[in-house]
Amino acid sequence: MAAGQCRNLKGVSVPSTLKIGPFAVDPPVVLAPMAGITNVAFRQLCRRYGAGLYVCEMITARALVERDPMTMHMITFDEGENPRSMQLYGVDPRNVGEATKMIVDENLADHMDMNFGCPVPKVTRKGGGAALPYKRELFRQIVRAAVRNAKDMPVTVKFRIGIDDDHLTYLDAGRIAADEGAQAVALHARTASQRYSGKADWSAIARLKEAVTSVPVLGNGDIFSAQDALDMVAQTGCDGVVVGRGCLGRPWLFRDLQAAFRGEPVPAGPTLGEVAEVLRTHAELLAAHDGEDKGLRDLRKHMAWYWHGFPVGGDTRRAFAMVSSLQQLDDLIGTLDKSVPFPEHAEGPRGRQGSAAKVVLPEGWLDDPEDATVPAGADVMHSGG
Repeated sequence: MAAGQCRNLKGVSVPSTLKIGPFAVDPPVVLAPMAGITNVAFRQLCRRYGAGLYVCEMITARALVERDPMTMHMITFDEGENPRSMQLYGVDPRNVGEATKMIVDENLADHMDMNFGCPVPKVTRKGGGAALPYKRELFRQIVRAAVRNAKDMPVTVKFRIGIDDDHLTYLDAGRIAADEGAQAVALHARTASQRYSGKADWSAIARLKEAVTSVPVLGNGDIFSAQDALDMVAQTGCDGVVVGRGCLGRPWLFRDLQAAFRGEPVPAGPTLGEVAEVLRTHAELLAAHDGEDKGLRDLRKHMAWYWHGFPVGGDTRRAFAMVSSLQQLDDLIGTLDKSVPFPEHAEGPRGRQGSAAKVVLPEGWLDDPEDATVPAGADVMHSGG
């Protein structure tokens, strides 16, 4: 991709190299695991633009232990992917321990992240995701089971501010995770009730950084540009950033982040023709992973994100959203005006936003935060969120 005109960003004191266990993460940037997004194809694409840590989709502990075929396919890693980073979800300490042991014994990954941030009802109603840190003792037992069975493999923990404004959990979660041996903690600075709406509260990241001093603290939420990442570090003192929706349709964001954290000018955004080349590469990688038919169907959800802000007409957008083959994709790309420059207003939120909502919880979940009982039917056989 041509660099074009470069952009100079406001400077910031850049964190020293982020270390997660034995792994140096330089620049201190992590791709957040996103269900249906961060498969091996998307990670390969993003890694072409910069170094960092790239985490696969959420894997359910029970599904892994049961060797669910879909789950085993989801833990595919590229030959050159190092470290191989897997996110594990579980509500039962026993299942989490068994899954972690399997990961180590069968050399399935080099780093494991733990999911305590998912806000979707099908997860929280079983006590999982962002609901779980409220149960401090159960949370502790799950992290302990992972760390003890991980041996030398580093374990990190990602969570939200809390269930809602009346039930904040992040400070306790950060302290417990560090006490139990997690190598880093990451905070998505929203409550579960916010889901992906509104603004992330970066001040909570700063408070977590003050409370947890023994391991790196990473910040997540509303990083849609390299300047956003620098601003988060400047405002919170966090040791690194976790990027989720900001890279949807913008995998070159990792190039921008690498330049920004090195104090270099950030390249201008790509032309429409260059974006089309990125999209075509994404299609090839998905086809190689899942076959052309399934891969191209999976690509459809990315189309609006790639064309976000560009003057691509409605009929053309709809045609891209129905693409079913590489040839059809090539034909559509051929109709684009490839000289169109990157629009200034193309940055900003993409992907899930929605609105705030009451969090669905198991019956009596808020009664006793020290209750370590595993909810009935909590661990499911479905990976990916």
